[in-house]
Amino acid sequence: MASVVAQPIVAGLTRSAVFLVVTLRPEPQHRRAVRALCADLAGLLRSVGFRDLDGRLSCILAFGDQAWSRLFGAPAPAELHPFRAIEGRHRAVSTPGDLLFHIRAERMDLCFELTQQILARLGEAVATAEEVHGFRYFDQRDLLGFVDGTENPVDQEAIDSAIVGAEDSGFAGGSYVIVQKYLHDLKGWESLPVEQQERIVGRHKLSNVELDDAAKPSYAHNVLTVIEENGEELSIVRDNMPFGDASKSEFGTYFIGYARSPRRIERMLENMFLGDPPGNYDRLLDFSRAVTGSLFFAPSATFLADVEDEDEDEQAATAAAAAPAVS
Repeated sequence: MASVVAQPIVAGLTRSAVFLVVTLRPEPQHRRAVRALCADLAGLLRSVGFRDLDGRLSCILAFGDQAWSRLFGAPAPAELHPFRAIEGRHRAVSTPGDLLFHIRAERMDLCFELTQQILARLGEAVATAEEVHGFRYFDQRDLLGFVDGTENPVDQEAIDSAIVGAEDSGFAGGSYVIVQKYLHDLKGWESLPVEQQERIVGRHKLSNVELDDAAKPSYAHNVLTVIEENGEELSIVRDNMPFGDASKSEFGTYFIGYARSPRRIERMLENMFLGDPPGNYDRLLDFSRAVTGSLFFAPSATFLADVEDEDEDEQAATAAAAAPAVS
């Protein structure tokens, strides 16, 4: 059996990113346009990335559950389903999204050019639901001033955390991905004493050193987002990015998490929004509001490369039907 090649889920952090979420229009020709792009995406990526071989341009393509059904039919990834809204002290909303393009590079112009080429290829087949341009902010900090992603797994641990294996062998090499756009109340946050901010996050702001367990409250962000099962911590791969529009006083973090099971991320979000125990919610949400939320599945690069153009499928079927029977 040929080996399966994953998409660049664990490629690592870059200086720039574009998060593009689109919805698929219903007409059959639009379905064909998306299927055609699947196999051509690697070539498009090479064409743009060749302009700067040190630019580390990459792109991950993922699909929502309704889009998967329309584009590929059955079977589907075992745990693919719509993002489930969470109602607690604060709300994790569920918003439309059929396709996610997670585009990363060391230069924003590379990200922008690939985004433009993808949308040109898709044309009227899709409508843009969200396009967010992320940037590295100083030493990997978010706009709240804290380092983000410190506990990200690396190397083999990252692969084991994010990439589907034998548990769903038909979709091995894929990954579930949840995205949320958070908007920050920076004025409210900056009005808090630094010591209070540190208790909410669970880390020292300047040094990024984790607070001692005795000093860390049960509602600290880094307490509620640690998930364990049978005594083992279940990690995810995050590639969050700050974004903002200073003229509109819009400041935020685009959360993106990859996992071999979406349940890992869902449990983290339930702890944050509902609390563990219930009511012990993440106080960071008093200053950071989720305005989008979608769940996707990123199949392997091998899967994408093997997607056949529907016109070719139809021609092959017609040719097979017209061929004389062999006695």
